[in-house]
Amino acid sequence: MGDIVEEYKRTHQKSLKLHERAAKSFAADGATHVVRVLDPCRPYITRAKGSRKWDVDGNEYIDYVMGHGSLLLGHCHPDVVRAVQEQMSKGVHYGENHELEVEWAELIKDMVPSAESVEFFACGNEANMMALRLGRIFTGRKKILRFENHFHGWGDQLTVPGTPGVIRDDNIVLIPANDLSKVEEELAKKEYAVLMMEAGGAFMGGKVPLDINFVRTLPELTHNYGTILALDEVVTCFRDSPGGWQAVIGVKPDLTILGKCVGGGLGVGAIAGRADIMEAFNPKSPLDRRIRHSGTWNANPLTAAAGVAACKLYETGEPQKKATEAAAWLREGGKKVLLERGISGSFYGRSIVHLYLGPIDYEPSDDTLPPTKDVSKLINPRLAPVENRLSVHLLQRGIANLTSVLFVLSAAHTREDIDQTVKLIADSLDDMIAEGLLSGHRI
Repeated sequence: MGDIVEEYKRTHQKSLKLHERAAKSFAADGATHVVRVLDPCRPYITRAKGSRKWDVDGNEYIDYVMGHGSLLLGHCHPDVVRAVQEQMSKGVHYGENHELEVEWAELIKDMVPSAESVEFFACGNEANMMALRLGRIFTGRKKILRFENHFHGWGDQLTVPGTPGVIRDDNIVLIPANDLSKVEEELAKKEYAVLMMEAGGAFMGGKVPLDINFVRTLPELTHNYGTILALDEVVTCFRDSPGGWQAVIGVKPDLTILGKCVGGGLGVGAIAGRADIMEAFNPKSPLDRRIRHSGTWNANPLTAAAGVAACKLYETGEPQKKATEAAAWLREGGKKVLLERGISGSFYGRSIVHLYLGPIDYEPSDDTLPPTKDVSKLINPRLAPVENRLSVHLLQRGIANLTSVLFVLSAAHTREDIDQTVKLIADSLDDMIAEGLLSGHRI
């Protein structure tokens, strides 16, 4: 193919021109999200439908970004489109209570095992910040316990301590995940208001997975030490089952943070949880235990319409079944591609599939798990040049995914999509082997 970057530039000339304009307005190399940064640039999209999207140059992509995980139903599901169009003609924002928000909350309560009460926000980051406040009010404690590498947003108390611009906060403590003795050692101090963790594991639903048996011990353990267990299901909510990841593994957290899929593709966050903890939102609560929750976009009618339409579909379990099946096809085909080329690595995950390039430490009995438990191998910054190059190869061939190693599946992906994707992954890896970029990963 010659140099893939030059070929990409030739076929993405309009995107490159838009990128030049964008760079004059957006300081992050012309991008509006960190994972949309790519040299020379990611494509500029004009429309999408089902599992596909098209850019300004007319290039077609099988899409595995899927709205950063928010589109379990695929692009432009007719039920969601119809609901939004009908609501648009009735009013975008009433600035008042309305029936749709009630129906939306009731659907969530019907599906999520831990949802006794619901509160809506503009995004998952906001909901996570509020979960910490709720825990502090309810317990009277200040400290927050979190797991290393788990992502909960960019708020000061949610991000990695030491991040530029973030003030040191000794009330935020990070420990390794899957270490039960360390968790109990910290909880036994009886200083923690909240233990917060990302459902499935770190990095978009489980690139670094959580041990299920470890997670199953946490509800009782946190209860024994008076700490609130907050499960961040922003990524996983409704993806694996109507009840979310917690329903799959059989745990019941005190608070569940929802986002992405719950809005049917429109921006939203929510907290669902124990009624006694959520009582802090009650205007009749004592002043020192009361939260005055404002937010212009909380449960606005347009988002609520999309959310109701989507949740009615999630409730059936059919979208989850289709996405899970497509993911299994991708894992199977992807592993075969690696094996045939002697590349050390694997494809694993649930409805979000991860490509791992690295040593095989063992063969897991469950193909949703990676072949190593070494976090430093699963998160290897030295692979960035390889991943960036692979992104360009995949995009040039018509595969759009997140950072080249993360594939978000949806109910819209077909067997034909997966078969074509596996072939294009194989072609991309063949070129990268010829370029000498994968020599360090050959078996």
